[in-house]
Amino acid sequence: MKILLAEDDVKSAEFVQRGLVEQGFVVDWVTDGREALSHCLYNEVDLLIADRMMPGMDGLSLVKALRAAKRDLPVIFLTALSDVDDRVDGLMAGGDDYIVKPFHFSELLARITALSRRPKTASERTSLEVHDLTLDLLQRTAHRQGQTIELLNKEFALLQLLMENAGRVISRTLILERVWDFNFDPGTTVVETHISKLRQKVDKPFDVPLLHTLRGMGYTLRAPR
Repeated sequence: MKILLAEDDVKSAEFVQRGLVEQGFVVDWVTDGREALSHCLYNEVDLLIADRMMPGMDGLSLVKALRAAKRDLPVIFLTALSDVDDRVDGLMAGGDDYIVKPFHFSELLARITALSRRPKTASERTSLEVHDLTLDLLQRTAHRQGQTIELLNKEFALLQLLMENAGRVISRTLILERVWDFNFDPGTTVVETHISKLRQKVDKPFDVPLLHTLRGMGYTLRAPR
């Protein structure tokens, strides 16, 4: 599980991060609410642990922005604000749980475990569609405007990742991890090469481009506005 910890108190953050890493979690740590929002929007995050009071953007505004962007990842507020009204505000903003400092690490771990056991609400999809592009996950075929698009295995996996996250920017690092199972940068242009090949097949024969490059950020596939 990949966890983002948004906490500007260094001692508290180091304690939580160290404990979670020892339990086998992958934990990224940011100290600013706006940085946390960007990280959640453009990277794979399975759970957010957020303080209420942070520079840049407070925790409530952060979670409201995530929910407005249709990011439904679980959120645990970890904060010193302990009044009933504070708890209610946190849950109403879109938080899934609320833990008050000081806290026992075992409780935080139990809450994380409980959230990870929650069943997925969305039914398993067998096809994806963005504008006039469709991807059949069972037959492993792609079509656009009635035309069959021949894809190699990695091209199919890359297109599936982009379509599952349509409208969201997918970083090069995430593509390497999800498509090639790399947890490091191999120092090659494998991503750029496959994006170029995919663009030739998915976009070039048609009038409306769907695949876009955001320099320095990553790639996105989205329907025209």
